[in-house]
Amino acid sequence: MQYIIEAQSLCKKYNDLEVLKDVNLKIQNKEIIAIVGPSGAGKSTLLHLLGTLDSPSPHPNQQLSILGEDIQSMSQRSLAHFRNRQLGFIFQFHELLPEFTALENVCLPAWIGKKEKRETELRAHSLLEKLGVGNRSHHKPAEMSGGEQQRVAVARALINAPKIIFADEPSGNLDSENASQLHQLFFELREELNCAFVIVTHNPKLANQSDRKISLEDGQIVS
Repeated sequence: MQYIIEAQSLCKKYNDLEVLKDVNLKIQNKEIIAIVGPSGAGKSTLLHLLGTLDSPSPHPNQQLSILGEDIQSMSQRSLAHFRNRQLGFIFQFHELLPEFTALENVCLPAWIGKKEKRETELRAHSLLEKLGVGNRSHHKPAEMSGGEQQRVAVARALINAPKIIFADEPSGNLDSENASQLHQLFFELREELNCAFVIVTHNPKLANQSDRKISLEDGQIVS
């Protein structure tokens, strides 16, 4: 069986505080995984390690492979390039840059990756249309609703056609209707774009809809 993520003995310590303890996890292509558990369980920490946004603490048996690449053997420059090309990120508070339009915010990861400007803008327009916010392309974040801003953030995560999307409480700042629409969108995008989603969530509806729930408690997977 082909796994797009294989993690063994992932640990994270901050001084004497052990946030993650010897976590083992495998994720298949196109899976939608929900990481659940109480506040402080280590959910976001695990997401950041799997998404290469943070580095695990040393462990003798530790391994982390993403899309067949040995993450721990990469230089920081190579890792940044890999992250830009292969991984997408969605956060609770969308993290759009206020001085840029929706279109410019979506294009940024591709421009950072030195992709051609016109081609990138055409893809960004297409993604915004697909996500129902094509008419907001030239609006800045302050001129959009929370639901619209989060859809723009999803488009930004998809601009480089990543194989894995990491989402940290993506609907935590939305009302129930917008949250439900966003959740449905993830399942549609999974089928259209052949990507996997790894989602930290406190939303029981989204967790129950996912292919698999990973429950964390005190830094360990309990189910």
